[in-house]
Amino acid sequence: MIVHHGFQATMTALPGRGEELAGLLLTGMDAGNPAASEHCVVYLVSRSASDPDVVHITEGWTSREEHERLFAGEAAQTLVARISGLLAGEPVRTDLVPVRGKAAFGAGAA
Repeated sequence: MIVHHGFQATMTALPGRGEELAGLLLTGMDAGNPAASEHCVVYLVSRSASDPDVVHITEGWTSREEHERLFAGEAAQTLVARISGLLAGEPVRTDLVPVRGKAAFGAGAA
């Protein structure tokens, strides 16, 4: 599938809770959650090398409409509510226009 819609978000966790935030974001790929959908082509969770409480997420979707549809669902809203309880402030989001690239992440990638 081809990525037609994407974004990157940077989140700062409450002090000492960056690992917990990253782990919670990774559950977005569990069955029934939005990133488990075939319409989610890229889902990359990263932590800052210089600040362990800063977490980045990069997502690529087949369309903006599929992303919005899936994130309007109960599973996504529950995950968002859990994530918001770990944040020290509002996430910073940057919309992306995918051009070309490669994504090959294994289940055990760290």
